[in-house]
Amino acid sequence: MDPIVLAAVTALVGAMATDAWQQSRTAVVAWWRKVRPEQADAVQAELETTQTQVLAARERADSDTEQALAGVWRLRLQHLLNEDPDIGPQLQHLLDEHLTPALPAAEQARVQQIVINAHAHDQARQFIAGRDQHITGP
Repeated sequence: MDPIVLAAVTALVGAMATDAWQQSRTAVVAWWRKVRPEQADAVQAELETTQTQVLAARERADSDTEQALAGVWRLRLQHLLNEDPDIGPQLQHLLDEHLTPALPAAEQARVQQIVINAHAHDQARQFIAGRDQHITGP
């Protein structure tokens, strides 16, 4: 799963439970209208249905249902990205400018992502860590 898709869906589902949901939904539908105009109206209706389900799941503290709903959107966004990799920067813009800012500060940290590209050739070795790293030996 592409990291941008994971971050976007995390922010999308999180935004559904905020006061900024209407603005976030409008931005998502506008983005969808650009990348798949024929699907935009259906997506708008599905976002509303998903939001209702997410709110109900949170009321019941039903994280399994919330994760399942997020999974549906992850697959959908990943499919779009697989079909047209050029929309990745547009999705990143949607995430950075509309979805992440709609979240409370604690949830914003959940959507931060780190992407590391490393290429080793011949006898090269690479060591990549998200935190402390201790290397011993030659």
